[in-house]
Amino acid sequence: MRQLLPLLLRNFHCTSVRAPKKSVAGKRHKGLRLVLPLLLFSLTPLLAQSSREYLELAELAHVEQMHMAPMRDGIRLRTDVYRPKTDEKVPVILSRTPYQMNGWVDGEERTRTYQRALDWVKAGYAYVEQNERGRYYSEGEWDILGTPTTDGYDAFTWLAGQDWSNGNIGLIGCSSTAEWQMAVAALGHPALKAIVPQGYGAGVGKVGKFQEQGNWYRGGATQMLFIAWLYSVQHDPMRPRIPKSATREDLLRLQRFHDMAPEYPRVAWEDGLKTLPMQDIITAQHGPKGIFEEMATRTPNSKAWFEGGLYHDDMPFDVPAFWFTSWYDVSISPNLALFNHVRSNATTPAMRDQQHLVIAPTLHCGYTRATENTIVGERSVGDARLNYQEQIEAFFAQHLKGEEPKARPRVQYYVMGSNEWKTATAWPPPAAKMETFYFDSDGSANTLHGNGRLSKKAPGKDMPDRFVYDPMNPVPSYGGNVCCTGNAVKGGAFDQRVMETRNDILVYTTEPFADGVEIAGSIETTLYVSSDAKDTDFTVKLIDVAPDGTAYNLDETIQRVRYREGYDKEVFMEKGKVYKVDLTPMSTANHFKPGHSIRIEVSSSNFPRFDRNLNTGGRNYDESKSVVARNEVHHSAAYPSSVRIPMIR
Repeated sequence: MRQLLPLLLRNFHCTSVRAPKKSVAGKRHKGLRLVLPLLLFSLTPLLAQSSREYLELAELAHVEQMHMAPMRDGIRLRTDVYRPKTDEKVPVILSRTPYQMNGWVDGEERTRTYQRALDWVKAGYAYVEQNERGRYYSEGEWDILGTPTTDGYDAFTWLAGQDWSNGNIGLIGCSSTAEWQMAVAALGHPALKAIVPQGYGAGVGKVGKFQEQGNWYRGGATQMLFIAWLYSVQHDPMRPRIPKSATREDLLRLQRFHDMAPEYPRVAWEDGLKTLPMQDIITAQHGPKGIFEEMATRTPNSKAWFEGGLYHDDMPFDVPAFWFTSWYDVSISPNLALFNHVRSNATTPAMRDQQHLVIAPTLHCGYTRATENTIVGERSVGDARLNYQEQIEAFFAQHLKGEEPKARPRVQYYVMGSNEWKTATAWPPPAAKMETFYFDSDGSANTLHGNGRLSKKAPGKDMPDRFVYDPMNPVPSYGGNVCCTGNAVKGGAFDQRVMETRNDILVYTTEPFADGVEIAGSIETTLYVSSDAKDTDFTVKLIDVAPDGTAYNLDETIQRVRYREGYDKEVFMEKGKVYKVDLTPMSTANHFKPGHSIRIEVSSSNFPRFDRNLNTGGRNYDESKSVVARNEVHHSAAYPSSVRIPMIR
């Protein structure tokens, strides 16, 4: 059967484009051409797919595409079900996505969908994919912060009520298929028994020190990743629509030649993100009108952030969770903060004990791409492989099938530098102790050739370091903890020396360590700063410096100074005054080998990782003109600028 089906498909595709020949053989060929479409359609969907994964899946599972699951307001969401051929009721693994899931579309995503379905069917689960509201064949209008909670709740009710379902549902997915899980979990649907959120920062609103509102901000500065992402994801309001009168049979037929996926022209985002005012970036690329233009006008504390699908730390949490994060993800620190929040605040002690964490040394959602020589950017972090699928299956078997739990560490984290997996009973590891290093210099920490240093001894006399920040000539992002910026930024670790020749970067470095030292946890930075501008930003970057000078970035952060006293108000600067600024924490686990040093870079821009502060004190998103800022970092007994680092000695 497996050998015959691809052959039939090849013949069908071939004969359907050939002109008939005027011969007996040609007549037979023409007859075959007329019969094959009917034969193939009668065997849909089995013959509709030519992938090996699909053919194996179809032998083991009922393949039911284009169910239209009803929501409470009458909107229907496209839902594909792959369930084992068994008379026993089975649990459900659900993945909700804004991305294309049309099985007729050629490409890697189709293969991944069928492979995931095959894996879960073999493990005894129904695997379900559902498109979010307003995406492709799902009805309604899409809003990344609009209805994911109620739609998720209604989807659980629909799935739990199917006659083949045992009523237990687990959620899995990375990034956009993870971000909705936490807020839905807070609703307490009885069928939701476990979640596996991976790279889930876009669903973290306000948690502890972080008020990122789903990766939209960091320290009050806009993270520009969403601009490039929304250009290619948000549907144009003028797009074609499927009539609501369409039946499931209509939709199964239509999906064969209408994938409903617009393909927008590619953009050179390295240049496109420079557009001013910022709110016009997508318009300037002739992109679709959508939700970006409204979202760009919000502040970090806008009411709209608290009305949609984000999870905030005043919401309940009562679901076992297996959290997956990665060191070079855009949201590693808020992700870890959420894990710790749930560990401390889940509704019961038993539920707090059902939280587990993995931290991999990869880019966003790069877990399974780790190899025996994992390269992140241009740095090798060694063999970072882990038995992810095995651990996840054991987790779901416990909570969805009632099987005996298998022992798993509370925290599994990868230490770069020593290139090894470690375990801990908490995050950060209890062995990590905070040590304070003070910023110091002789008044000229500019560039890697300056005299900036990190010292255990607090400085005495104030000899501030000065630099000029021109928003029209910002420090370019070079590697880092990024996602989704198209071709504008390549993520990961890169040698920062190429950047550290700029005079608008202050460089502070410890003496080389005689013995190796591990840092693992949150890195907290306090700066005492002044400026001649009403508002500006300060950026910080954490770096591992090797004896040969190679300087690999580990994490980075930023703070918009107007929000130094909180995100519910704006407090501007006065020329000549010194202000204390606490930046949002950075995070890593890295072994500094003997002879290595810790370095901290300070500047006022990291673009286009973060938007440029135009320094005017205005709204920034609708401005085109900028002000050059002359910024200072102070370090003395009166102004003890410092960084606190969790060290394991």
